Amino acid sequence: MAILEVKKINKTFPGGLFEVSRHVLKDVTFSLPEGETTGFVGSNGSGKTTSIKCMLQFMNLDGGEILFFGKPLNLEAKKRIGYLPERPYLYEFLTGMEFLRLHWNLVQDSSVEFVSRAHEALKRVDLFEARDKKLRKYSKGMLQRVGIAQAIINRPDLLILDEPMSGLDPDGRGLVKDILRDEAKRGTSLFFSSHLLQDMEELCSHLVVINNGTIIYDGGLTFFMKQYKSLEDAFRSAKEQGGAL
Repeated sequence: MAILEVKKINKTFPGGLFEVSRHVLKDVTFSLPEGETTGFVGSNGSGKTTSIKCMLQFMNLDGGEILFFGKPLNLEAKKRIGYLPERPYLYEFLTGMEFLRLHWNLVQDSSVEFVSRAHEALKRVDLFEARDKKLRKYSKGMLQRVGIAQAIINRPDLLILDEPMSGLDPDGRGLVKDILRDEAKRGTSLFFSSHLLQDMEELCSHLVVINNGTIIYDGGLTFFMKQYKSLEDAFRSAKEQGGAL
């Protein structure tokens, strides 16, 4: 079963006074197998973040269809999704616990489980000791990790992360990868974007590759790695074959 289905979505950004419009997503189509870790990979500017924003209704589509758990995105589906944007806006005047409570209250009707869930999430991202510290005092890596904590506090069925390891040092990258592995073991379906194929090799079983707003591969990582040594090789092959692999 596909936990997420993206069907022929298109997105165009209108041009300004002296600019032409840009067709940034072109019949983007792919699906996520339930219970697997799917990597969404492409070079910077290829359409990864725009695709994710359209999937989660932060941007309007020109056309196409997106289904979560077999249905269009609704409130019940949102309660089953965890999300971390590429550049999250974090309220620096809040403490770690207050930040998590804010996000908990957005999707939960009851606060009974909040403290235990928040402590669990903060321990998993190694921020429990900093739970009462203002976010303005967090380092960049700590801010990224508290962002992941808010994405997993609800124990989502589907976790969507946009460039979750961007800007992190080696220790931070290792911790985030461990968190993703733990979520996968828990049965969470994972979907995360990156421009680095190395991240995908370590974590993913399924791969979606986008190039210039077009999906050029949607399938198993093992098969992809047998065919292509790098993303550059894949992009070159796609160009020679008219846009698909």
